[in-house]
Amino acid sequence: MIARLLPFADCRGSRLRWIAIAVAIAAACASATDGRAAERQASPAQAAAPIPMDHISVERVGSGPAVILIPGLSSPRAVWETVVPELARAHSVYLVQVNGFGGDDPGANLAPGVLPGVVEDLHRLVASEKLKGAVVVGHSMGGLAGLMLAKAHPQDVGRLMVVDALPWVGTIFAPGATVAAIEPMAATMRDRMAAEHGKPRDPAAAAQVAATQAATPAAQAQVAKWILAADPRVSARAFYEDATTDLRPEMAAITTPITLVYPWSARLPRERAEAFYRGEYAKAPHVRFVDVGDSGHFVMLDQPAAFARALAAFLAD
Repeated sequence: MIARLLPFADCRGSRLRWIAIAVAIAAACASATDGRAAERQASPAQAAAPIPMDHISVERVGSGPAVILIPGLSSPRAVWETVVPELARAHSVYLVQVNGFGGDDPGANLAPGVLPGVVEDLHRLVASEKLKGAVVVGHSMGGLAGLMLAKAHPQDVGRLMVVDALPWVGTIFAPGATVAAIEPMAATMRDRMAAEHGKPRDPAAAAQVAATQAATPAAQAQVAKWILAADPRVSARAFYEDATTDLRPEMAAITTPITLVYPWSARLPRERAEAFYRGEYAKAPHVRFVDVGDSGHFVMLDQPAAFARALAAFLAD
């Protein structure tokens, strides 16, 4: 979710707005341990028992060429429910969920190294399931994880679809921002978010955050539920690591073909969105850009038919 904490229609001066939204996330992520299992999200298709790993769990459904689906910050594997049934007709779909999201036990994700751990678990999954050259689709933080996997283990990823994620999310905070400039703020928000563990939930704050993430009321309601179901300690660490991971210097070396799906709307017109995303991915040697209008950050929820078409075209290439 972090890749569009702001609509960034005006990126200048957005730092204070980001802080305000991060504070809302800190409140929204507060969750008591009691009742968490009741909020656990069902996977979007019938699947075998999850494959447990240190930082993720993975469910498999369908048969055929492999497609690995990675959700974003605080999101469960159910974020892909609009496309999995059709996708599983001709593919082996590997549905990733970060431990601690969707009501899962946090596992190793209570310690630093959530993002690197997710990437290494994905690498182990590719090796154990013999998925070399798999198709990978990642949303938001999951898109960043896909880029990191393609950088660290290029043989693992045959093609990569990134759904509204950036090589470094900090670039939306202020022109010329650096990781060093963002890090103290990110650390403060990480600590505030983690400190909310065990406190009463705040559905109104979750709804406030969800309204910045999705365009349709139904999608906003679903995203709010996912925020409340996530362990705030894991969300906090993942938030910090996403905000301080800068892949911009590495993009020229990522030779994996990338398809970037990005949203636009009245808040961020198509021309401005196109210029922004093309600029952020300018150094990547093989990028195809696909825009989806009248959408927020959760493209697959706001515009499921358009996203399904984009995914089908990507798989057919």
